[in-house]
Amino acid sequence: MTQGKNELVFCPLGGAGEIGMNMNLYGYGSQDEKKWIMIDIGVGFTDDSVPGIDLMVADPDFIVQRKKDLLGILLTHAHEDHIGAIAHLWPLLECPIYATPFTASLIKEKLREKRVQVGDNLKTIQLNGNVNLGPFDIDYVSLTHSILEPNALSIKTPAGTLFHTGDWKCDSEPLIGEKMDEGKLKDIGDKGVLAMICDSTNIFSEGRSGSEKDVRDSMMTIMENIKNRIVVTTFASNASRMETVFKCAEKAGRHLSLVGRSMHRIYNTARDCGYLQDIKPPLDPRDAKKIPRNKIVYLCTGSQGEPMGAMNRIVNEEHPDVFLDKDDTVIFSSRIIPGNEKKLFKMHNILVKREINVLSEDNAFIHVSGHPARDEMKDMYSWIRPKIAIPVHGEHRHLKEHYDFAKLQGVKHPALIENGDIIKIYPGEPKIIDKVHNGKMLVDGNRLIDEDSRFLKDRKNIASNGLMDVTLLISKKGQLDRNPIINLRGLPLNDEEFDEILYDLEDEIVNITSTYSLNNKKQEKNLIDGLKSNLKKIIYSKTKKRPYTNIILIRL
Repeated sequence: MTQGKNELVFCPLGGAGEIGMNMNLYGYGSQDEKKWIMIDIGVGFTDDSVPGIDLMVADPDFIVQRKKDLLGILLTHAHEDHIGAIAHLWPLLECPIYATPFTASLIKEKLREKRVQVGDNLKTIQLNGNVNLGPFDIDYVSLTHSILEPNALSIKTPAGTLFHTGDWKCDSEPLIGEKMDEGKLKDIGDKGVLAMICDSTNIFSEGRSGSEKDVRDSMMTIMENIKNRIVVTTFASNASRMETVFKCAEKAGRHLSLVGRSMHRIYNTARDCGYLQDIKPPLDPRDAKKIPRNKIVYLCTGSQGEPMGAMNRIVNEEHPDVFLDKDDTVIFSSRIIPGNEKKLFKMHNILVKREINVLSEDNAFIHVSGHPARDEMKDMYSWIRPKIAIPVHGEHRHLKEHYDFAKLQGVKHPALIENGDIIKIYPGEPKIIDKVHNGKMLVDGNRLIDEDSRFLKDRKNIASNGLMDVTLLISKKGQLDRNPIINLRGLPLNDEEFDEILYDLEDEIVNITSTYSLNNKKQEKNLIDGLKSNLKKIIYSKTKKRPYTNIILIRL
């Protein structure tokens, strides 16, 4: 592809305005015809504002419309906010997928569970390997993070080199995997980098994020001083933390048992990829019940208070194999992700009330972040020395702070963008040249729905206002055959009020239906609309709620 009038652009569809849901596009070619690559395809996590929905993904419509020009999806690492949407969205894209061995293994399992057949489209790239896709010559660059095999991508194009950091930190002693190759990063910078697209998660944190080795030392001291049962909960994906708990348990003379499906999946995948080879195998939780409480450590999923996580079931005494007694200790070896505070503090309070010891980042050194603090960011900028800096992987406040930080590091052209912006990186100075369709799609069961889906609106209405279901039986003579069947759910009524309001509703139904010819189907819609409006007014007068209302007419 000749240089000529070609341009190099970047467009985030997710992850630039929120932490999570990462989906990044790079395009090269003429204004009318470009070849594209996608970097990461992750999920975001929802809150109580969208009932029944746990996950969301970036709306891929822009690139779906151009999928014939999408050369591939390159995955930087295996965290859910970077790979979690693959099974939901790949069938819309049908292009090659590239990942290093550990990430590829987890992707295979994820696709198998969802019964998504990708054939030979999943390509395994060795650590520090290379992929050539049209105008993009991509080198995987191993970094350090809170998961195995995190990668930056050095993307050579006819317009210049891009450096996409993915998630990273500077960990001098990562315990599993290689240390960050500072010399290699400096060499990339020496050869010239047009733009760096960089993680913004911890831009407000001063100093350095800390090392996994320091966590292991602290965890060892903590475990040696605990007498009774120990339960540790952390992110299953953090294999270094997993190894730390294994090693500390063994040194403290304890057996270890893994609890939770994700823990077993990460453990087995890491073993298959050559990691976690020198640790004592875990006990099955059913066998661990036979071990004295001062000789066992449980490592569990559910560190964020997930309703179906093992930790939540243990705290609520619903787990069949793991129990907690007075003076046992639970260690929450992770940070609290914003939005999860209520769920986690509820768990903490239940445990404390039961006189179980709780250790968290608030009162013990049991966690370090997987993202770079400001001193590490300074290092990366000094090594890469980009002409352009584009902050991603953050909320708007993170992106703006990172933008100002890049200026302080001497970057000539920092750029502030958000999801849907197409920024021209070359030729000329960086400039937002277009805004494309973007947004969120919600994972509802096994389906994807739009944010403004009527299904979700109905569900929110029911959650907020309750439900009124009315069934009318109409005889052949066009009369009510018997009393209407009224079903009320989720309304703040005691028994006496409930009976009273039923009589009021029945009277109103009789009054309204008497003004209509019930055999005239042309009047049916007007009848239903009149019933809904008037019955809602009765409910509102009593409860200040406007329930979702369904009227069913059954003709006998």
